[in-house]
Amino acid sequence: MPIINSIINWLNIKRLSQIELFKKYPFEVQKETLMRNLMLAKDTVWGKKYKFNEIKDINEYQQRLPVVQYEDIKPLIDRLMAGEKDLLWPDVVRWFAKSSGTTADKSKFIPVSRESLEDNHYRGGRDTLVIYTKNYPDTGIFSGKGLTLGGSHQAVPFNNQTLYGDLSAILIEQLPLWADLIRTPRQKIALMNDWEKKLDEITRTTITENVTNIAGVPSWNLVLIKHILAYTGKRNLLEIWPNLELFTHGGVSFGPYREQFEKLIPSKKMHYMETYNASEGFFAIQDDPLTNDMLLLLDSGIFYEFIPITNERETGPCISIGEVKTNVNYAMVISTNAGLWRYKIGDTVMFTSLYPHKIRITGRTKHYINVFGEELIIDNVENALSKACKLSNSVVSEYTVAPVYIETNKKGCHEWIIEFQNPPENIEYFTNVLDHALMSLNSDYEAKRFKNITLGPPLLTIVKSGTFYNWLKDKGKLGGQNKIPRLSNDRRYADELLKK
Repeated sequence: MPIINSIINWLNIKRLSQIELFKKYPFEVQKETLMRNLMLAKDTVWGKKYKFNEIKDINEYQQRLPVVQYEDIKPLIDRLMAGEKDLLWPDVVRWFAKSSGTTADKSKFIPVSRESLEDNHYRGGRDTLVIYTKNYPDTGIFSGKGLTLGGSHQAVPFNNQTLYGDLSAILIEQLPLWADLIRTPRQKIALMNDWEKKLDEITRTTITENVTNIAGVPSWNLVLIKHILAYTGKRNLLEIWPNLELFTHGGVSFGPYREQFEKLIPSKKMHYMETYNASEGFFAIQDDPLTNDMLLLLDSGIFYEFIPITNERETGPCISIGEVKTNVNYAMVISTNAGLWRYKIGDTVMFTSLYPHKIRITGRTKHYINVFGEELIIDNVENALSKACKLSNSVVSEYTVAPVYIETNKKGCHEWIIEFQNPPENIEYFTNVLDHALMSLNSDYEAKRFKNITLGPPLLTIVKSGTFYNWLKDKGKLGGQNKIPRLSNDRRYADELLKK
């Protein structure tokens, strides 16, 4: 391995220099990214409408173009999927990443251009390895294969030249044939539509491979790992893949799953690396194993803007990378090399440092609870749940939180529907720790909980093992990038789960 690692490290030198450049000059690199995208798209329908060829700087760009959401550009997306070209991005866009963000029935179809594949998504994957090998120069991951648990794809019915599916499936589909030499399972299995048959085939074909690294959404990889262990009768994953050393994860918070992974992969040499890789783009990578924040990638074809959020409301104009501050919650707006222009992605982030610009994901603009004025966001919930699990020696498999509405002679509260891997011995203690942790993290929640005047203590409802899995199965949403909605302002998800 020393020879291979030496070659890899030598090849990485150029990219590491480029990363250092955008760390030092973030504004300049971002301006260059925007102007390049505008130049490439100036002759598109969108480019002509807003006169991209006349735009000279970021301020003019922000004044000329509106901030949009998916619904605003859906008619153009529909036309793109029907085969029209030069609408938002030059030429025909053949691939669309199907994304809903949660298990909601409504889907979005995000355009994926050739430029975004090469200069953003694939580059993000390569950057992950560049940063990992920089941190661990003696790594052995190149001695074996990487296992990526992808989704599926299918042809759009009205145009067999246009395909849509999970982003992971698109990336696997477009990989060159030689990629099968360094990854597993083979493409045919990775793109199977039937999730449960896919689990069987992946298990059967990969247990004899030398898997050194895995990648994907923590929840679905955990399902795969348990399936593999049940099939083989082994106690942990190292008995099957002794050289496993890296799990690259994203899509959902890793916090609720970390303890389960550490038990199933009991090795001090095992590393966990978070990435922020959405259908719309590959945005950030955890570059320091000692911290949980991620380095924002500023030279990968995406121009970023940020809207400050106060009390879950957007309070101000979009600002660019040169104006952001730490410890402020921002809604993220992106302009991409796939034709999304000033597009509000729906995620909220907070900068933990500047120069370099590092972020952590704090939630979704549409996924929070504010039924009683408590302004509870995902970041609060994940941190409180982690503390409750740690102090009660328990492990949560899945959960969701919904309001219990105020009724006559009955206070409102939050119902936590939880599926435990290891339940706490004392549920009352777990609930009390959870409640006090939320109060320490969120002053609005604390105020509403004061003397139980507005909001009662959390209501814990424990469901049997497999409840969340079966709920997703009934919806046809197993695998891929499907996610459990953690927070909701209504009881639609909660009531469906409680019927299982």
